[in-house]
Amino acid sequence: MVGVSFAKAMALSLNIPLISVQHMQAHVSAHFIRRPIPAFPFLCLTVSGGHTQIVLVRDFTDMAVIGETRDDAAGEAFDKTAKMLGIPYPGGPLIDKLAQQGKVRFEFPLAQVLAYDFSFSGLKTAIRNFIQQHLRTHPDFIQENKSDIAASVQHAIVTMLMQKVRRASQELQINRIAIAGGVAANSGLRKALLEWAKEDNVAVFIPDFEYCTDNAAMIAMSAHYKYINKQFSDQKLVPSARLTF
Repeated sequence: MVGVSFAKAMALSLNIPLISVQHMQAHVSAHFIRRPIPAFPFLCLTVSGGHTQIVLVRDFTDMAVIGETRDDAAGEAFDKTAKMLGIPYPGGPLIDKLAQQGKVRFEFPLAQVLAYDFSFSGLKTAIRNFIQQHLRTHPDFIQENKSDIAASVQHAIVTMLMQKVRRASQELQINRIAIAGGVAANSGLRKALLEWAKEDNVAVFIPDFEYCTDNAAMIAMSAHYKYINKQFSDQKLVPSARLTF
């Protein structure tokens, strides 16, 4: 609220346009910072601590969410798993580091959700039950298997993400795939996308690490194209945690 109020006051006092930016749309706009940029249309898998979406990107400002999580986001699944393993917040990057040292030894259920939507709450519950079950008979189970648990959880999350984005790509016949958001920095997801690109006729676009997490450049880029298209807001603008595309 403070930021929006400051922006409104600045726009009014300097007589300059006021532009509202949707946070997840800005994550997609991270792909416009450096060249080459994906040709339109393309699909963007936006994955963060609070969101998991597949976005159909028709133009710089014309985007539509065609699939999203129905409960927890992928980033939440990483963070909550980290908490169960005694790893400090934010746990996603640390889970990733552990996964690179471990093996995929444990199998977790993958949610079956219609169309291009996701669900990660069931996976979170399955991981908790799995850990509690083993701790009853093996108190050191987490410490002795932490890397393998991390690798197995990461494999499950990445598999669910890849299943949906591959389905969307095939059904919509769009072979340009981008990723964005904090989880776009995950090595397992990046590897899976690059392997897909090698085995199929798919062009994959992965932002630099500094443009995966929240950053000013992506906000500026989103505002840049809104400015070009004269998509301005007025002084009635209010902040919204659920601003649509």
